[in-house]
Amino acid sequence: MKDIHAMMPTTARLALGKVGITGVRKPLNILRPERMQPLSATFQVFVDLPESRKGSDLSRNAQILAEVVDETVLHPSPSLEAACATIARELLTRHSYATDAEVTAEAEYFLRRGISPDKQSLEDFTLVGKAWAHRDDGVTVVRKAIGAEAVGTTACPCAMETCREELAREYPELSRKTLSEMPVVTHNQRNRTRLTLILPENVEVEADEILEVIEASQSAPTYAILKRGDEGRLVLMAHRKPRFVEDVIRSALYLTGKKFAHLPDDVEVEAETQSEESIHKYDVRAEHRATLGELKGLLPG
Repeated sequence: MKDIHAMMPTTARLALGKVGITGVRKPLNILRPERMQPLSATFQVFVDLPESRKGSDLSRNAQILAEVVDETVLHPSPSLEAACATIARELLTRHSYATDAEVTAEAEYFLRRGISPDKQSLEDFTLVGKAWAHRDDGVTVVRKAIGAEAVGTTACPCAMETCREELAREYPELSRKTLSEMPVVTHNQRNRTRLTLILPENVEVEADEILEVIEASQSAPTYAILKRGDEGRLVLMAHRKPRFVEDVIRSALYLTGKKFAHLPDDVEVEAETQSEESIHKYDVRAEHRATLGELKGLLPG
């Protein structure tokens, strides 16, 4: 049978950086130190394509995904990103013409959370696993990344101070020094923050710790179960810690340097946060990338 994919391109002879398949949903089992964690993940799988080939052998990508994921039923993977690394390495084995492979997986993840111990439920988060494999002179080097995303809330500090000034004209007692730190009304927004650590293949990071950093950086978490009094407590919690998106991302980066100070300095950290604005017709977003060594430099000596 003629291999059309291996033929010379009929249009421009260009090498392509990424060709692959996306949106592949698979279940897999992850074995963490204290528990088995089943996940439902959506994968993207790519390899590069040289200028001498018309197409990539895409069925191999689907086959590798099925083989690696099915294997986790009997032999669970140590992490989502480790599964991605295994797939990326195998992609270069099966695609002899490729020098680069990239795998991304996103999975729903649930942790028990609540505003009080008696009002907890399984709250949803997002896990992100990534891996990159590069082959040079027969040697394959793999990098991986673990990330997480949480949805919380922020209270605007600028509107709070503007409202304080306006209210002080009606209620002069608000100008008293003893009331200067009391939170007043402001607008709130849902905040979505993602934090990713790019690691050497032999380094492991617990995703729960990444989520702890994210939630500590927002004004307050969000919860599925909130009674009337709980709503008031949560609103006050957020208003006592008003945050811009800039505050959220700076806090996330600072706390990352603090929590993961034991990791190598060359670990890369990517942070992105977006506020879904309540009073504007646009959203507000901030992103930053730094090495862990740079973030450790922010810590007090």
